[in-house]
Amino acid sequence: MSKKAAEHHRKAAEHHKHAAGHHEEAAAHHDKGNHEKAAHHAHVAHGHTLHAAHDAEEAAKAHVEEHGSKK
Repeated sequence: MSKKAAEHHRKAAEHHKHAAGHHEEAAAHHDKGNHEKAAHHAHVAHGHTLHAAHDAEEAAKAHVEEHGSKK
């Protein structure tokens, strides 16, 4: 795997970790009835999920650039 692809995979994993933390925060606030804070953390978690998806896509592109497609 190229160094570029590996770095994108690491970034994606990091974003997934951040998203999970914000989902935990959202759940805790929701349990306490603090719906505004829950919504905020859910929204931030979604942003991290989108960043993770982007980094995963970039990793796939880097892999194809280095190794070619299977067409």
